Amino acid sequence: MTENPPYRRNHHCRLCAAPTARQVLPLEPSPIADAYIPADRLHEEQPCFPMDLYQCDACGHVQLLDVVSADTLFRDYIYHTADSSGLVEHFRKYVEALADRFSPKPDRLAVDIGSNDGTVLRLWRDRGLRVCGIDPAENIAREATEQGLPTRCAYFDAALGRELRAELGPAAFVTANNVFAHADDLPGILDGVRELLDDDGVFVFEVSYLVDIIERKLFDTVYHEHLCYHSIGPLQKFFAAHAMEIFDIERIPTKGGSIRVFAQRAGGPQPVAPIVAELLTLEAGMELDAGKPFEPLVRELTANRESLRVELEKVRAAGGRVAGFGASATVTTLMAHFDLAPLLDYLVDDNPKRSGLYSPHFHVPVLSSRILHDRPPACVVILAWQYATPIIKKHSAFAQDGRFFLLPMPKMKRVT
Repeated sequence: MTENPPYRRNHHCRLCAAPTARQVLPLEPSPIADAYIPADRLHEEQPCFPMDLYQCDACGHVQLLDVVSADTLFRDYIYHTADSSGLVEHFRKYVEALADRFSPKPDRLAVDIGSNDGTVLRLWRDRGLRVCGIDPAENIAREATEQGLPTRCAYFDAALGRELRAELGPAAFVTANNVFAHADDLPGILDGVRELLDDDGVFVFEVSYLVDIIERKLFDTVYHEHLCYHSIGPLQKFFAAHAMEIFDIERIPTKGGSIRVFAQRAGGPQPVAPIVAELLTLEAGMELDAGKPFEPLVRELTANRESLRVELEKVRAAGGRVAGFGASATVTTLMAHFDLAPLLDYLVDDNPKRSGLYSPHFHVPVLSSRILHDRPPACVVILAWQYATPIIKKHSAFAQDGRFFLLPMPKMKRVT
């Protein structure tokens, strides 16, 4: 059996299939973002893949054209939703809001695409709904099923949507939380959703919002798992082309700024909320389809990179050690684009599951954050900069005797 190649180049827009060639955000090649490894795997090759963002000239959709195979990314996935108490609470409120708004009758079907450890499935099951999860990570799908949350180890597409409808009946809800940006075959997924939904069924998905990514300079949320960077204009056209309709949108704070999108089969019973037109107007005013907001972002990233490297080189020249705070997917992107690995002695993280691992490709060791107090370095770069405020508060004792924090984004600055 021939394995899929680990990487290929896409030459057409993922939403509308038009040729897509306009680069809007050049980024340095990066390894798979969350592929932190233990010491006994340091001999394994972890290649870097291109990671520039392009925008479709026809529909305005922003995307990666360089596609790392889904098997490489997801078959042995280490992330569990339950690892984040904040995310579990987010999904508890999410399911509660959907149930309050749409009042599903007991025993109706809820399907979660990219169901991970079954957190959302469990919440639906507790409300009396039948559930089915879809997740390509073999280890996670098996664990969820063993916990009584039936999960298909598969990639969702039109054929699977038809199969599930035939076996389980039509779905009242199909959800896809922070995964609708991850798939290369979005047309297949959306066709599958349409096949699976009941006539009054609702498709709900959450993704990072391109407007927030640009305005909040969240460039490090770009990595190979995230193939798509969604805005409403391209999505509305895409859904209409697949006999689906977006009828409501909520802007939410997760991932630095996301959208929760509600859709139904074309001609469904839900009225279209005013926010759909409002966000279309917002995007038009930004000239988002023309890529205008990316121009200042590129300039600011270049300036921040140079300023940060100058500061770190001063510390290293004086004999001081430098630690990077954070061992996450976003950290990998930032390290690669700012070329930080040669300037860092180690990474630290408050998550004990990360201690003892090594960063993807660069193999910078990850240590417990206790080292900031037991054997403090001269400087800590807060690579997980979106969480700088709680990190600095928790580790405030570090910044004394000349030691200091550096924030790389949204503007490079020193904190003592």
